[in-house]
Amino acid sequence: MKGLVLTAVKKMEIQDLPKPSVLPNEVLVQTKYAGICGTDHALYNGLPGSAKAVPPIVLGHENSGVVAAVGANVTNVKVGDRVTVDPNIYCGQCYYCRTGRPELCDHLSAVGVTRNGGLAEYFTAPASVVYELPDSISFKAGATIEPISCAVHGVQLLHLTPYAKALVIGDGFMGQLFVQILQAYGVHQVDFAGIIDDKLALNKKLFNVKNTYNTTRDTLPSDYDIVVEAVGKPETQEQAVNATRKGAQVLMFGVGHPDAHFQMNTYEIYQKQLTIQGSFINPHAFEDSIALLASGKVNVDPLISHELELNQVEPVLQGKVAGVSKAVVKVG
Repeated sequence: MKGLVLTAVKKMEIQDLPKPSVLPNEVLVQTKYAGICGTDHALYNGLPGSAKAVPPIVLGHENSGVVAAVGANVTNVKVGDRVTVDPNIYCGQCYYCRTGRPELCDHLSAVGVTRNGGLAEYFTAPASVVYELPDSISFKAGATIEPISCAVHGVQLLHLTPYAKALVIGDGFMGQLFVQILQAYGVHQVDFAGIIDDKLALNKKLFNVKNTYNTTRDTLPSDYDIVVEAVGKPETQEQAVNATRKGAQVLMFGVGHPDAHFQMNTYEIYQKQLTIQGSFINPHAFEDSIALLASGKVNVDPLISHELELNQVEPVLQGKVAGVSKAVVKVG
């Protein structure tokens, strides 16, 4: 089979690989689509994602496909089923797994990060992380359920009320997902801030955004109950804290550089009684994410900007392709 292998930091090769065999509790998936995201950019450049990727490894942790084979103990899917895969695999035995916080697992492994993923014609995954994909969801959209689930997990960490006024900072793919998901969870007003006018206008037109702000020229109001930071840069993290009213919640979702820091006024945190919440990966969020996509409450089709072949992936990860909002790879 063909696979795109990360052979070293900043180096990928299309190789002929052996088709993997399944263990008793595993599923063999014939990949249809694999998504490319910021984590893949980090792994390509030698930075950690949810875990460290050690070359040689096949990336691709956002996947959809068809079940090609199942292990002897698998009962939740069968050959021929359309599926999507939660890449994150928890040990079930560490302190965090045993206290209901598996996303913090000390022994986290992940399809497309620590084991071969969807940038190959076939990959395997434990049956416990393989989910049937409804016929109403295309394979292309199905490859976005993993990022949807990460946003859903972040939203589920917040205390949401219909009266809340929310601001999403960051007009990348994840920020645009948060716009829709916050509304799906009942927030009555969602505003949107970013740096690309076309994306701001698209979300105002299609997704019921009330106010938009271009942060290169606009000053953000400071009257939000909920602020989602979906960029991961110190300047936008500071903007997120400054955009709050008293009693607000700030979700720090954007993945910053491991060495980056931002400044906060500690008295303001105290005086406003702010909650600053981190969010890591996506535990127990796939079923909700599939339902949001199947119901139409989340629509990813207008947000997918590029459909790639395997040989077009590396230039995207190198930053040589302009205007990428969300890229997916047609593998099968």
